[in-house]
Amino acid sequence: MAEERRQRILAILRAEGRVLVGSLSDLFSVSQITIRKDLDVLDERGLLQRSHGGALLPSSDALLDPSVHEKQKLHAAEKERIAVAAVKLVREGSCVMLDSGTTTAAIAQELKKLSSLTVITNAINIAADLTNTNFEVILTGGTLRKNSFSMVGPIAEDFLKEVHADILFLGVDGFDLEIGLTTPNLMEARVNRAMVNSAHQVVAVCDSAKFSRRSMSRIMPITELHHVITDRGLPESIAEALRKQNIEVTLV
Repeated sequence: MAEERRQRILAILRAEGRVLVGSLSDLFSVSQITIRKDLDVLDERGLLQRSHGGALLPSSDALLDPSVHEKQKLHAAEKERIAVAAVKLVREGSCVMLDSGTTTAAIAQELKKLSSLTVITNAINIAADLTNTNFEVILTGGTLRKNSFSMVGPIAEDFLKEVHADILFLGVDGFDLEIGLTTPNLMEARVNRAMVNSAHQVVAVCDSAKFSRRSMSRIMPITELHHVITDRGLPESIAEALRKQNIEVTLV
C-alpha cells in the first residue's frame, strides 16, 4: 500500500508540479508523518525535491549530465552488488559489450575474475582498466566525450554495425516504463542504440534511483530489453510490470 501511495503521489506531482503534505494527508487518509516519510523516500530516490510543507518536481533532471567522478560517489555499494550479479551471466570465451558509466566500470572490475573474454567498449577508462588482463579489448573509436570518458559519433556508430556481442551491459540515467531507457546526451544515446542492435542479449544495469526518471535522449523502449539488474529499492509494482513484459528482473 505504501508503494502504491508513493506512485500516486508522483503522478499528482507530475500533473500539478507541486504537492503539499496537508493535502496529501487528507487525500489518502493517513497522517502527515506518513506523508513526510513517503516524500523523504521519493526524495532519496531522486524522484522529487523536498520543499517546505511538501515537494516539487526535480529541477532540470532531464538535462543533467554529471561527470564520471560525480557519479562514482553515488550508490557505490549498490553498483558493486549489481556488478557481481552481472558477471554471473558471462561465460568464459564470450564477447561482452560495455557502454560507458560507473556501473559498467564496476562490472569491468568483476570481469577480471574470468580468464578469456573479448570486451567491446566505447569507454576509454574501461579499456585502460582492462589492459592488465588477457582479454582482447576493442575500443569503438570516435569522438571523446571528456565528461563521460566515452567515444561517440559516426565512427563509433559505424564500427558497431560491423560487430556482434553475446551480451551487452547497458547503464542508463533514466528508466521509465512508458518512455524507456534514456540518457542526457543525444550522441551517447545513438551509440547506445547501436550497441543494442549489435548484441544478442541486452541487460540494463542501474540502481533503483534511476527508475521513474526521464533524461532528454531516448535509447530504446523497454520491450528491447531481456534482463534488468538493480537493487532491492526497486518498487515491486515496477518489477512486476517488467516481468509482464517478459523481462527478467534480478534484485541485489
